[in-house]
Amino acid sequence: MDLTESFWDNRYKLHDTGWDLGEISPPLKAYFDGLTNKDLKILIPGGGNSHEAEYLHNKGFKHVYVIDLSKTALENLKLRVPSFPENHLIHGNFFDIDMVFDIIMEQTFFCAINPNLRHAYAEKAFNLLNKTGLIIGLLFNVPLNETRPPFGGSKAEYLEYFKPYFDVSLMNGCYNSHQTRAGRELFIRLKKLDH
Repeated sequence: MDLTESFWDNRYKLHDTGWDLGEISPPLKAYFDGLTNKDLKILIPGGGNSHEAEYLHNKGFKHVYVIDLSKTALENLKLRVPSFPENHLIHGNFFDIDMVFDIIMEQTFFCAINPNLRHAYAEKAFNLLNKTGLIIGLLFNVPLNETRPPFGGSKAEYLEYFKPYFDVSLMNGCYNSHQTRAGRELFIRLKKLDH
């Protein structure tokens, strides 16, 4: 399974993006609507067309960063939102980024990476977050595919990856999912442990 830059870029070029809701995910919108600090530094890994980044930017959040392997995906966001800061669009690999954030927003990235990288994801997220940092977002709570993304999973499996690094303050079935994902998502709020 070769989940390379060209694999993902071709998916965007061909508009083969079945995971893209075409709008901000309702649970994330509800969470963001409750945030008052517009200076939070937020990373959206594997952000793709990144309707979440667009929403946050339009609400006045000044420090939203999107990282993606696909240059096309980042260009799509830039075309839709010309005022989005170009230096906040990072063409690269999540595992190579070297910055510090307040929030990592998880939305269909964890399910897109090779499942053997999930431990590495939890560790990398821990290292990218400040002392009180959070992972906020959604994980699929269904098996899904075994040979190609999206890869699903279960709460029990996810706890295994995150518990060494995070206080799992919330990992529950999502009550306000987009209708196409109803009953298939967990909403997560993971607080970085004080190691």
